[in-house]
Amino acid sequence: MSLVRRRALPTGTERLPLVVLACAALLACASGCGATSETTDSAAQRPQTTERSPQAKQREKPAVETVAASHCEPGRPSCRTTEGRIVYVERVDPDGDGDAHFVVIDLPGVTLPGLTAIDVRKGLRPHPLPVAGDLISAAGPVQTGSYGQSQIHALELHVAGRGTSG
Repeated sequence: MSLVRRRALPTGTERLPLVVLACAALLACASGCGATSETTDSAAQRPQTTERSPQAKQREKPAVETVAASHCEPGRPSCRTTEGRIVYVERVDPDGDGDAHFVVIDLPGVTLPGLTAIDVRKGLRPHPLPVAGDLISAAGPVQTGSYGQSQIHALELHVAGRGTSG
C-alpha cells in the first residue's frame, strides 16, 4: 500500500508570485481575442457613410489616458521608474504597517519579464486606492520584497487623473 502525499495550499508567502503568473496568463489569453468571420461579414454589409457629425467624430476618438512620469533623483544608482496598467492591488496589508502593493504591466519589468511590483509606504498610499486597469507611474530604489521578489519601493507615485503623491 502506498501513501499519497498532498501538497498544502499556497501560504501567504507563496501567493503573490502565483497571482502575478495568473494575471499574466489571463492577459496573454485576452490579447489573443480578435474579430470573427461573423463580425467581419456584418461590418461589410453595413452601409458606409461619408460624412459624420462632429459629435459622432468625438465619440469615435478613444480618450488617450496619460499619467505624469515619475523621476529618479540624481545620485540614486538603484532607482528605477515604471509606468503601466495595474493588474493586481493588495488592498489589505498582511503585516499591518499600512503600505499598499501594486503589480503593473511594464516592459521589460523589474519583478518578472513584463511585470513590476511596487511597494507604496503608508504616507504615500493614494486615497482612494487605484484599481486594476488604472494607469500609474512610480519611481524609487529596487529592493527585495517579503516574498523574495525585486520590487520598486516608491518614493514618488502618480495615478492617472489624480496628480502627484510624494
